[in-house]
Amino acid sequence: MNNYEEKRKKLLERIDNLTKENIVLAFSGGVDSSLLLKICCDASKKSGKKVYAITVETELHPMKDVEIATMVAKEAGAKHLIIRIDELHEAGIQYNPVDRCYLCKKLLFSKLKEKAKKLCIQTIVEGTNEDDLHVYRPGIRALKELEILSPLAECGFTKREVRKLAEEYGISVANRPATPCMATRFPYGTELDYEKMRSVEEGEEWLRTFGFYNVRIRVHGDLARIEIDEKDMEILLRNRIKIIEKLKTLGYSYITIDLEGFRSGSMDINLK
Repeated sequence: MNNYEEKRKKLLERIDNLTKENIVLAFSGGVDSSLLLKICCDASKKSGKKVYAITVETELHPMKDVEIATMVAKEAGAKHLIIRIDELHEAGIQYNPVDRCYLCKKLLFSKLKEKAKKLCIQTIVEGTNEDDLHVYRPGIRALKELEILSPLAECGFTKREVRKLAEEYGISVANRPATPCMATRFPYGTELDYEKMRSVEEGEEWLRTFGFYNVRIRVHGDLARIEIDEKDMEILLRNRIKIIEKLKTLGYSYITIDLEGFRSGSMDINLK
């Protein structure tokens, strides 16, 4: 038995144990939480218990995320609930502090715990994976404080292994790119507002029409720094006039390409 199969077996056993009671799953519609949801729903059919997939709707995330989450929850056969919050003001992150992720997660999962209590459920699970434990993720501290369980990380599943298992299960979002909150597009200490974040969202969605997989527009004042995968740079340059014209209509005076290409967490590089 190889390491991947051992992890898979351990994960299924862990979920079988958790679904002996009703559970709540923090559900974004991304590949991590979608894989967990599928496994939990399958396990709950054996135990006769319920899985509540709860999605938090917030303006810090792309608007289509809730639509995708609703679709995937239906595919899995879960009970899907949506909670609406205003992270920007309720979590106190208007000026994009370096512990933004911690403050957001603390608010989000406190709300989930309140909902779980009303449903008479004690166990809440979420989709942090092994790779997340080795980069700047201050939100993980909030998960530990609130006693939220992360089965994928517990069982050592990397992002690559998550995608592999999701493909094996035929999950529709197995290859969906990561969609972190829009605040990650701005430097720490920057005053955030929803209008600026919607401009970034519109710009990134438009850039994806060229076939790019990973796309980020990092905003530095009126400068837009485009991050895409290195293999796509030639396509971007061929279409640079169109891209310049489009992004200028969104309010950016200067349009640049990051020569290092796409990298998750590029706004974190100077953090100690």
